[in-house]
Amino acid sequence: MPLIAPPDVPQRLAELKAEAAREFADRAPPAPTLVAMPGEFSWTKLVLRVFAIEALVALPFLVLVRGSVYFYAQRGWPGWLALTAAGAATLIVVAVYGAWLARRFTGRVRFSGVVKWVALPLVLGYCSHALLYVSRTNAKTEVMEEYRATHPLLRLALSTLILANHDLLITDLARVPVDYPRMGLPVNDRTLHYRQRDGWAHAVDLRTNGQGEIANRLGQLYFHLMGFRTLRHVGTADHLHVELPLH
Repeated sequence: MPLIAPPDVPQRLAELKAEAAREFADRAPPAPTLVAMPGEFSWTKLVLRVFAIEALVALPFLVLVRGSVYFYAQRGWPGWLALTAAGAATLIVVAVYGAWLARRFTGRVRFSGVVKWVALPLVLGYCSHALLYVSRTNAKTEVMEEYRATHPLLRLALSTLILANHDLLITDLARVPVDYPRMGLPVNDRTLHYRQRDGWAHAVDLRTNGQGEIANRLGQLYFHLMGFRTLRHVGTADHLHVELPLH
């Protein structure tokens, strides 16, 4: 009777281990997919983003108001010409904004169409409103009649500030000499509240009481940056005096 060779025990154990490993691999659940976690919240990035958006919104108004005062005060241009030049520059800024938005949302843009149908109506509409109208909530009743006697660049600056400060109150605009005795003040022959040689009053007074010191300081800073002269003083009451220098 022939003898049966004993099995190779180490080899058989290796085969069993390999089969067990393959079986385990087939039944094991898939490895979890690692999901990238978003970066940590950054207050710095948020503040910078908000600041950038506000700067973009403010840029057309800055070009319009500061540009007008620059052409008038530094270049010596007549008021209406200075306003027209600054308005044209503002038109370009608004048209660029409109073209960028149109391309972003539609994928195509005609710059001439944006200028004609978007930028031009916006700039003309804003300037017309600023020059011709002031709300009763932002001016005393007797002052509203004097609004159009004030220099156009001052009216433009006032209307722009009202957009940011709805509580702004204009207390005085154009004056005549007899107004001073009525206010209990000595007559001031050099005030720019009088109509000047160009036919416009060049000064305005704004209420400071009830506005809050931060709002008052920011308002004064705004007029200073736009090229106007300012003076915080007390006449009949504490107020901010703003004037457009004569050239």
